Amino acid sequence: MVGLLFAVFAYLGFGLATAALALFIAGPLTAGLGLPVHIDASIFPALSPWLAGALDLGLIALFGLQHSVMARPGFKQWMSATVPAHLQRAVYVVATSVMVALLILLWQPLPAMVWQMQDGFNAMLVWMLYGIGWLLLVAATFMIDHFELFGLAQPFRRWRGLPPPNDEFRTSWLYRYMRHPIYSGWLVIFWATPQMSAGHLLFAIGMSAYILVGILYEERDLIAAFGDRYRDYRRRVPALIPGLKI
Repeated sequence: MVGLLFAVFAYLGFGLATAALALFIAGPLTAGLGLPVHIDASIFPALSPWLAGALDLGLIALFGLQHSVMARPGFKQWMSATVPAHLQRAVYVVATSVMVALLILLWQPLPAMVWQMQDGFNAMLVWMLYGIGWLLLVAATFMIDHFELFGLAQPFRRWRGLPPPNDEFRTSWLYRYMRHPIYSGWLVIFWATPQMSAGHLLFAIGMSAYILVGILYEERDLIAAFGDRYRDYRRRVPALIPGLKI
């Protein structure tokens, strides 16, 4: 029961961190709400552009390292010495929430504008695209197993004495047309803004690069798990955009 309560805490905390990240990335909208922290504003004194850029890149790298290293089978095996298997995903979710919080709180804005839409209608369309990115991301988690992905299903099964599910390779809904719809949603979220500051551009480039590298490592693990079945899936289905070989 304690493990299940921990997983619920981890899930709710991740939900709050995700909501905070959505507000953080939507800098112009967040500023309009009067919130003091977002991708173009910080509560800390401004650093020089070079130091700010270095700090921001370090935060992106730290997030990427945590997100990727903890997801690898070797790390999970190492963690098994201290963390039961049914709680490992919940621990991963907590660590990710901490990294998101650090990114939001320590981020240094670079306010110089790269582009800014003056037309209100076009800006509204871009914000709609931003919302679509979030809908795509969340929907894609339910197309596989949302509660398994975020660490709730495992301790619930343990609490109820249910056997673990069989590992199966599922390609339902959007996964029939793109291999990584969650990552596709993230890319839309990173880039869909009518007001692109230098700091937002650095964030979008850094996080997009992390996603492309993360796909390589994730697919290596999937090939190790599912072999030729995944190789055939990768040959037939594009990674990020339906109909394109990317």
